[in-house]
Amino acid sequence: MSGKLFHAPFVAESNRFEFVAVVERSKKEAQRRYPDVKSYDSVDELMNDPQIELVIINTPNNTHYEFTVQALKAGKDVLVEKPFVATSAEAKELFDLAKSLNRKLLIYQNRRWNSDFLSVKEVLESGKLGKLIEMHVRFDRYRAEIGPKAFKENPIPASGIAYDLGSHIIDQIIYLFGKPDKTIKIGTKNRKGTQVEDYVLFILSYKIGLQVFVTTSYLAADPTVAYTLNGSTGSFKKDRSDVQELQLIEGVKPTDPTYGLEPEESRGKLTYFNDESDKIVEYVEANRANFMDLFECVYQTIRNKKAYPITEEQVIQQLEILEQPFWN
Repeated sequence: MSGKLFHAPFVAESNRFEFVAVVERSKKEAQRRYPDVKSYDSVDELMNDPQIELVIINTPNNTHYEFTVQALKAGKDVLVEKPFVATSAEAKELFDLAKSLNRKLLIYQNRRWNSDFLSVKEVLESGKLGKLIEMHVRFDRYRAEIGPKAFKENPIPASGIAYDLGSHIIDQIIYLFGKPDKTIKIGTKNRKGTQVEDYVLFILSYKIGLQVFVTTSYLAADPTVAYTLNGSTGSFKKDRSDVQELQLIEGVKPTDPTYGLEPEESRGKLTYFNDESDKIVEYVEANRANFMDLFECVYQTIRNKKAYPITEEQVIQQLEILEQPFWN
């Protein structure tokens, strides 16, 4: 899914890249959509292709470390799907390796370019909420059955819902507010036969008085509001919008004029008091969002040496939160 939806369409549609090859061990599907793309049977074949400069790693989470090492040593720049690796120690080791080989090692956190999150960022920057006191963020799915992907459902490194969905939200919070001063991680196992936590709550506490509650669950039949922010002068509520993901599933290209546009009913609700103590309610329409912006950052970092917005420090901080033991 990751390669088919979140990477190939952007590499293929961007004029910044030439889509050269994929690895497909069993089903050979890529050439049906991209006839000029080579389909290799093994990772080694792709790594040894001298035409390839950038390798995108979107394999099972527990293989990211191994393939990143291989790609860097093959002289490639690398873009790695989230979660980057299982531990902050592995991340530090890989960033050091990349520097020693003069290669770029970049992490794919596409949800920074979601329209719902960009709306939250816009409201925060408006100042209408005053001093932010609390923020609740949810990323829920309904998957009562144990999924077929062993790397998500078996108790191995970087498995479970915290690394799967929680990594998106933790990255967003670190991007907005930096590293929390204290973190509590709570998880429970609820589905029949599950070996990994399918409900996780992170409580991120900041000395400035801000408390952030990050919740993700595989058993939310009717997901609630994704973002709730309460400040000293106002509140903001925003439903989750996976409009880009849904459009990509339907085959809409990232270059389509309708791509990344939320429907009107997805507008966020902003309620605040102005300087005259008047209560004001506004509905915030999200601007168009496009994951292509992430790929533009990848290009600018590799070709023009511009700073990549997802920093090594932020990635390591995220993993330090994800890898900590569950509170009990």
